[in-house]
Amino acid sequence: MLKFTPVLLAVLYALVMYRFSTWRTARELDARSQPLNDPILKALTADMARALDLPEIHVRIYEIDPVNGLAAPDGRIFITRGFYRKFQQGEVTGAELASVIAHELGHVALGHSRRRMIDFSGQNALRTALAMVFSRFLPGIGMVLANTLTSLLAARLSRRDEYEADAYASALLIKSGIGTGPQKSLFAKLDALTQSPGGSTPAWLLSHPRTHERVKAIETNEANWSPR
Repeated sequence: MLKFTPVLLAVLYALVMYRFSTWRTARELDARSQPLNDPILKALTADMARALDLPEIHVRIYEIDPVNGLAAPDGRIFITRGFYRKFQQGEVTGAELASVIAHELGHVALGHSRRRMIDFSGQNALRTALAMVFSRFLPGIGMVLANTLTSLLAARLSRRDEYEADAYASALLIKSGIGTGPQKSLFAKLDALTQSPGGSTPAWLLSHPRTHERVKAIETNEANWSPR
């Protein structure tokens, strides 16, 4: 039993740190956000709400400059001020921004926040176990190797969540009458919008799939969903 104590402590530590992180994130979002009241975007979210048989979809603006959307662990949906500014400047259409909201709704509906807590705890336990084993045979680099392997696993799991949220968004956008066109056109703009050069990091190290791979997955889903 004693030899498993470090692993059990790693799981406990991961759970405590995850809870603390979600609490801190919620406080930050509460302090630095406000409701999104744009009439164009509210009309689009109303279309999605009807498709989901919901009275309304609440979206908030997170007052930071980076271009991003996020789903908080408590289920709230946020668009950053930087992203909303791109819409105001005409660089992003309302439908494209709606596709981001649909994607974040997918993370909520598919329980990715809860799954990430489980994944994070498991990865921390795996890292500790691997470090214990590797350090016996590779003193000095065992922890480095364990960190590298668990980071690769975390990136792969994150990419899986992104593909799932993309598929959910595609289905919702189609059902809402918006279609997947804005979802795909936004991906064509994404690297420029986020000022990401792309191509410098191996795809299997990225927490998000390559944009062209995401578009390909969307088109594959469309083909599979089309009536035969």
